[in-house]
Amino acid sequence: MSALYHATTLRITVGSHNPVKIDAAKQAISLLLPNAEIICQGMHAPSGVAEQPMTDAETKAGAINRARYCEQHANVDASFAADLYIAMEGGVDNFEHGPATYAYMAIIYQGKVSIGRSAQLPLPQAVYQALEQGEELGHVMDRLFNTVNIKQKGGAIGLLTDGKATRGSIYTQALILAMAPFLNPQVFNTTEG
Repeated sequence: MSALYHATTLRITVGSHNPVKIDAAKQAISLLLPNAEIICQGMHAPSGVAEQPMTDAETKAGAINRARYCEQHANVDASFAADLYIAMEGGVDNFEHGPATYAYMAIIYQGKVSIGRSAQLPLPQAVYQALEQGEELGHVMDRLFNTVNIKQKGGAIGLLTDGKATRGSIYTQALILAMAPFLNPQVFNTTEG
């Protein structure tokens, strides 16, 4: 059994100041470890990729880069030291079945990285074309639906599903799945320090 199940307090540093991402991280870990006090904070963490990642590989790299930045920065500034370093990176790609948006999750625990990926949401071709022209998904959706800063609320997911799913709910689910190796180290052959 993972030592995480015995933790009374867990500190999380999220590679973003976006309240949706911070809340999703706290919600996911709280659901998995309901007996632990969860202390969750965000920090600016550069992705090292484009503002709007346009490929699967670029999106995954952005999540990993943000999580590693958090872990490395904690060595410089102890106020960001945590048990878990979590990052989320939303991206788009044009698949065989059409354009879609999704997100990658990167979680670092005891120096090990676990990667997760959210479900994907089909995008209208016109939205994808605007993204190819250099716009960011949140801005395109704000214009299309006459909203303001939707990426820090329900996101494109909330808009296109009439609020039945949100950016936060999808991130929470993907983070829960990405935690599997850390919750079951004996099955994944990972060791805990």
